[in-house]
Amino acid sequence: MNLNPVFFFNNILLGTGLAMDAFSVSLANGLSEPQMCRRKLFSIAGVFAVFQGLMPLVGWVCVHTVVQYFKAFEKFIPWIALALLLYIGGKMLYEGIKSKNEEVSTQKSLGFSALLVQGVATSIDALSVGFTISNYNFIMALISALIISLVTFAICFSGVIIGKKFGTKLAGKATILGGIILILIGIEIFITGVFF
Repeated sequence: MNLNPVFFFNNILLGTGLAMDAFSVSLANGLSEPQMCRRKLFSIAGVFAVFQGLMPLVGWVCVHTVVQYFKAFEKFIPWIALALLLYIGGKMLYEGIKSKNEEVSTQKSLGFSALLVQGVATSIDALSVGFTISNYNFIMALISALIISLVTFAICFSGVIIGKKFGTKLAGKATILGGIILILIGIEIFITGVFF
């Protein structure tokens, strides 16, 4: 595996898929606080970006500190990645379709502790991405995490701004799109890992 356009493209897509939950929450945050200052807007996008980038790296470290002792486990990694991404993507699809017509509850002002909870809650799924990037060396895993962070920052920053202007009508669609992207990435990883 080397740093080629496919690597960057896949990680941009992965970051986009993972960021959709955070995007939905960013929309809600923007709606609930239309007079939000610019500093807070950057804080929201930054917290989501840090957690979304950190979780895959933590997952990668876990895979390389535990799984390296079980070489037989390697052949199951594409299967595990597929199962996890199908589960996460399917869950996102289900939640996006289910909540499509529901109103999002709002809160007046988002505190930092509540923002941290949102960051963890929307990024916990990204921990499983450590399995999907397990064939990367540390530098590639770090670059992957940085790409995911940058993509998440841009998406969440946009989400807060859109939320401030237009509300959360896109929230359900963003979750559906994120689910579809994660499912497609899972299938691509599985096909690449098993057949190539």
